[in-house]
Amino acid sequence: MKYLKTKHEQNSAKITALIVVILILLCFVVGQDYQDPPEEYGVAVNFGNSAVGSGNMQPDKPVKSEDLDINKQPQEAQSEPNKAEEQTDETQEAAASEEIKEDALTQDIEEAIAIKKTEALKKAKAEADAKAKEAAAKKAKAKVDAEVKKKAEEAKKRAEIDAMMGGMNNSDGESSGSEGNDNEAGDKGQLDGNPYAPSYFGGGKGNGGVGSGLGGRGQGKFSEVKQDCNEEGLVVVLVEVDRNGKVVKATPGVQGTENTAPCLLEPARKIAESGKWPADSKAPTRQIGFVSIDFKLGQ
Repeated sequence: MKYLKTKHEQNSAKITALIVVILILLCFVVGQDYQDPPEEYGVAVNFGNSAVGSGNMQPDKPVKSEDLDINKQPQEAQSEPNKAEEQTDETQEAAASEEIKEDALTQDIEEAIAIKKTEALKKAKAEADAKAKEAAAKKAKAKVDAEVKKKAEEAKKRAEIDAMMGGMNNSDGESSGSEGNDNEAGDKGQLDGNPYAPSYFGGGKGNGGVGSGLGGRGQGKFSEVKQDCNEEGLVVVLVEVDRNGKVVKATPGVQGTENTAPCLLEPARKIAESGKWPADSKAPTRQIGFVSIDFKLGQ
């Protein structure tokens, strides 16, 4: 052909033909569907020859006019609004009844919740009261136990002191009475002492010296210790002495002390610790006695 002489024209013709074939195939593949017979348009109307009707049986031919109750139609038509009104009233009554039931149910639930809360509060209060009573009972018991323990310790201490002093507190005398400078009843002093002596500690104040008392074991021997201050006055030291006559413990400043200056208490303790009494195998393991040091100015 005279139009397809060049190579480019031939290629263009081929491409054009290919595109046309593809378009034709697409028309068959994705084209519109057509129904056979075609779909009808409009609204389908039921067969009949009257404006009203009832029932489920469809007549094949027009119904006779005498079969229709013309007078009844208006009544039925009039009754329909009444039925609608009755249905509306019934619906409203049912809704109101449901609301009343829901309100009653809600009120019952709220009352039940309130009752449960009240019971829970009562239970919590009862538990708290029980715990408080238990704590108070434990506290009271602990106080009683502490008092009993304290009394037992005091009784044990008195017994130990009595044992150390050779049973003086438990001795059975022949007379009654009370004499001493303490707050407790008893006849303060020693069994081998003078009832008219001015001192309860065996050795008296002395004259700027040292006095001592240890029931039945005579007088002790002491070293001399100088005070570090210019003070004077009596210092009484409670001593515990073993069977060998050695002082194992000394407590200065006990009852009867007239001057509790530290510069006097320390030398008094050293003087008492230096004390030595005669040995006595029959004496208590630790016998209690007293050492009195009468400090003078410059001494």
